[in-house]
Amino acid sequence: MKSVALFDLDGTLVDADHLHYEAWREMVAPHGIELSLETYISEIMGQPNSLLARNFLKDLDEDVALKLVDDKEAMFRSLFVGLKPAKGLTDFLDWLEKNGVPIGVVTNAPRDNAEHQLVNLGLVERFPTVVIGAEVANPKPHPDPYLVGLERLQGRAASSLAFEDSRSGITAGKAAGLAVIGLATSMSEEALLATGVELAIPDYEDPRLRPFAAARLGIA
Repeated sequence: MKSVALFDLDGTLVDADHLHYEAWREMVAPHGIELSLETYISEIMGQPNSLLARNFLKDLDEDVALKLVDDKEAMFRSLFVGLKPAKGLTDFLDWLEKNGVPIGVVTNAPRDNAEHQLVNLGLVERFPTVVIGAEVANPKPHPDPYLVGLERLQGRAASSLAFEDSRSGITAGKAAGLAVIGLATSMSEEALLATGVELAIPDYEDPRLRPFAAARLGIA
């Protein structure tokens, strides 16, 4: 069994949550829903679309809700232009590779979104292992996506890391037995720490990151 690093996608590999918020706000406005950023963070961010259609959009007919979710994702992909990987990410991935740490993506994003983002970020070859929440037994906040990621990489949870930015993802990573590092892209570092992350950082250039990761992953 190996020490591995598993990364959420939206808000973790790339700061794209503002595009998700914009797309959601645009999509729900014709239905009389005024979506605040606070509601987006607390009720939508990191949640699988299947749950959002049933819960957040529960007042809409099911077929309308499902179409709205699909249309929102198409709008998000159209907005995802010219974005770059999170600050310091590529250097950090180089460091992990140099030290022989396998990496993977674990996301609740639909596969079309995940592939679109990884291709446009120039990261698709970095991450041959991509676990999609909707393609396993239960999406985040259940631990299943992370457990599948560990299985595919032959990882040992007790010496591995998860990188997350949402309550849903943090809950999933912790339930899978991983130490979770929180990226303060949408939530503050204080809010992330309140969810139980081991470390909260603004980006991958934070000087606390590599010492913490080295200790957890067993890098000398």
